[in-house]
Amino acid sequence: QVQLVESGGGLVQAGGSLRLSCAASGRTFSGYTMAWFRQAPGKEREFVATIRWSSGITYYVDSVKGRFTISRDNAKNTVYLQMNTLKPEDTAVYYCAADSSRATYYDTTSYAYWGQGTQVTVSS
Repeated sequence: QVQLVESGGGLVQAGGSLRLSCAASGRTFSGYTMAWFRQAPGKEREFVATIRWSSGITYYVDSVKGRFTISRDNAKNTVYLQMNTLKPEDTAVYYCAADSSRATYYDTTSYAYWGQGTQVTVSS
């Protein structure tokens, strides 16, 4: 049973930084695609960043390029999202997702496993 547990969310002022963690368990994740999505109140869940566990190849939504960095620690089975220069529009619940396929990485339907989410609030 795959389990994803996010942590690291909180309240931060605009311009600040946070690092989100996603602890993955239940199987070996080599070959998996890991991703971060976010959902603001009243909006659809949107893609933020993804990483291929084996290769380390990453993709980002344009709005976070240059500010966010996704990475993984093989020894800890953990995926991170380092978020710098945060803006009020980054406020959302952030979700970790995982899947063994190589389907469309920015599509929520491509991911079979989801964490419970962690709240990020950026004040102006």
